Amino acid sequence: MKKASIIALSLACLITLPFTGFVRAEEVTVGAGAAPTENIFAKIKDPMEKSIGLKLNLISSGPVQALKDLDEKKVDAATGGITFGDWMKMMEKEGSSVADPSVYKHRVIGKDIVKLMAHKGVTVGALSKDQLKAIFTGKAANWKDVGGPDLPIVVVLGSKIPGTQSVFQKQMMDDEPYVQKVMEATTAADVKEKVQATPGAVGLGPISLVDGAISSPEIPEVGRPITLVTRGEPSPAVARLVDYINGEGKQHISK
Repeated sequence: MKKASIIALSLACLITLPFTGFVRAEEVTVGAGAAPTENIFAKIKDPMEKSIGLKLNLISSGPVQALKDLDEKKVDAATGGITFGDWMKMMEKEGSSVADPSVYKHRVIGKDIVKLMAHKGVTVGALSKDQLKAIFTGKAANWKDVGGPDLPIVVVLGSKIPGTQSVFQKQMMDDEPYVQKVMEATTAADVKEKVQATPGAVGLGPISLVDGAISSPEIPEVGRPITLVTRGEPSPAVARLVDYINGEGKQHISK
């Protein structure tokens, strides 16, 4: 048999072989703040991929950067623990004002409660709005000023959780500025880590991060929606993500 005929026959055999595997899973890339990361995406990421074959690429950059990434088409959707209106105000405050908010489509995909995270040595059972305001504006410098132990207050703020901190600032601090001298952190998980390691430290985070490793005094409820934003109508992948969150994903989110 001639060489050309052998090659042709080999190609024909390959073409007729059944195609198995090598199907690339559908992917969706989402920029996220602390609330959606901890309360939703960390819980559904693996179950969703196993159930419907949708792979989630999560960028936990905070809502400000997430919206910038959305505008630059680096992500398919941006999410944050904040109302859409407050999100737009926060962008303006951060020097990245949105010229035309109508280009975005937004929907609420969940709810979060902002909790206080304090070092285990902070043995205070509950704090009022006035006491919280004093702590985070710096008017109270020692825990004994608000009924706690004789320990200097160390406020920990996260650079990647502006949504969490702006909601708390609005609801509990009457929009007064945070104390200037703070311990710097990044994500909510990093805030928790620094709080856990620093006597007298206090910070903020989503309810899903509260456990026995820290103290969490009772405070007035600070609730917020978790908002998902797309430019124009959501892509098919984002639509599948939202459908999963609203359907099968609920069993994982509620845990």
